[in-house]
Amino acid sequence: MPEPLRTTARRDEDVHFERVAGPITYRARTDKPVQYVTVANGQGAVLGCVWANDEDDAAGWTVRTAGGDEAFNRGALYVSRLRDAKARGISPTAALAELFRYSDPANPSHVVPGSLTGAPSLAALRERLAGD
Repeated sequence: MPEPLRTTARRDEDVHFERVAGPITYRARTDKPVQYVTVANGQGAVLGCVWANDEDDAAGWTVRTAGGDEAFNRGALYVSRLRDAKARGISPTAALAELFRYSDPANPSHVVPGSLTGAPSLAALRERLAGD
């Protein structure tokens, strides 16, 4: 006769994780106006935007859905650069300026020259990118 199945608490209990550390990041949301730069690939197709708002200490990457997987994947580079900027203690809009300063059109993606502009809100920026 087979042995009865034994259960242990560690297999039957829900697992709860407690975040104890992680990368320092800007806030991911704001309802205030944002400044942003447009990011394109080597062929000039818009992939998304990097946005910032100093008042809420917020910044992030907003993908252009029509950009597909490339747009989603290239965003990781800009998120990483924003984390680095936050760790160095610079403001979100200073991080935007830095992205522009070190952008190179010869790379697989780059900040489009002259693209620094503003939107009345992050929601408005996302809506604009969704409509493209």
